[in-house]
Amino acid sequence: MHTSGQYLQSQRRKASRRFTAERAKVPPKETSLPPLDALKLVLGTSSTKFVETVEVHANLNIDPKYTDQQLRSTVSLPKGTGKELRVAVICQGENEKVATEAGADYVGAEDLIETIAGGMMDFDKLVATPDMMPKIAKLGRQLGPRGLMPNPKAGTVTTDIAAAVKDFKGGKVEYRADKAGNVHIGFGKATFKPEDLLQNLKAVQKLGVGGIRAGLRVARLALLWVMMAAALLPLLESIDTNRPSGAKGVYWKTISLCTTMGPAVRVSYQALRDLKLE
Repeated sequence: MHTSGQYLQSQRRKASRRFTAERAKVPPKETSLPPLDALKLVLGTSSTKFVETVEVHANLNIDPKYTDQQLRSTVSLPKGTGKELRVAVICQGENEKVATEAGADYVGAEDLIETIAGGMMDFDKLVATPDMMPKIAKLGRQLGPRGLMPNPKAGTVTTDIAAAVKDFKGGKVEYRADKAGNVHIGFGKATFKPEDLLQNLKAVQKLGVGGIRAGLRVARLALLWVMMAAALLPLLESIDTNRPSGAKGVYWKTISLCTTMGPAVRVSYQALRDLKLE
């Protein structure tokens, strides 16, 4: 039987050369960095052949087994997630036209319910009107394990179909604490559209980020760092705003950032909380 130390050593041996090289760039997990410095390090560890997602992992001082310490909500990221979500809407009557005009990928009533029951799961979010929820109940086995069952707390059960579709298409993400009180969210990509970079160019100008003349690559990285910071702030503020009533003492234990295949970098919560973006 392996001891915990032997297990950790075996796990370290399994790490690829690429990951080992990237892990050498980051400080020990006991070291917390200012948000912008952490983002620079995280982006510098993105070395795969595909566009990685930038993730935030927060450990909160809550125990979700108690109802007054559960955390589940949504937040609209101002710069989007970098991913085009496929949204399905189950509604009827005039709402079907509203959903289609708002940009929903799939729209229907009983017909869409039957299609999903038959195995069609080609969507990332399922939105429904309250009157359709009794009919959707039979889809629990298909939707529940995938986290796709419409829920009022997640903003996916609503009478304002147009707003819901536009929000999810525009960068609204759902988050919830797991059994251990951890929250895991992807809040951006390693690349963004030129329009998004242009918006952040003004942010770079206002914040006085230097290095723009050092070359196009440096300029793009500077823009991306500010973009990530702009996306991260409302996310963390949302978790603060939705703090469960039963949470006691220090709410935030740790915050770490990483890319899909990269090592984690610890972020200082105090520095993130006090950071102001004009």
